[in-house]
Amino acid sequence: MNKYEVAVVISSTLSDEERAAVLEQVKGYIAKYDGVVTDVDEWGKRKLAYEIRKQSEGYYYFIKVDAESSMPIELEKNLRLMNETVLRYLIVREGE
Repeated sequence: MNKYEVAVVISSTLSDEERAAVLEQVKGYIAKYDGVVTDVDEWGKRKLAYEIRKQSEGYYYFIKVDAESSMPIELEKNLRLMNETVLRYLIVREGE
């Protein structure tokens, strides 16, 4: 098992319930590909360095995951399809 950190920026135009649903959907994708979420660090609403799809703010989440090496590829495929709610994402392997 490898350790990964998944950074997700969610649209600030969503309500609290919708944002929580998107986060649960991301965690569901991680679990679907045999990943285990060990920690979720919510940074809250932050100003973006530059506008993304005419939005200047987003909600930042950092999710620590233990998973096999195939999980990041599959997760990225699914996050790419969530382009209306997830503004940006980054998956990094820890310990390198």
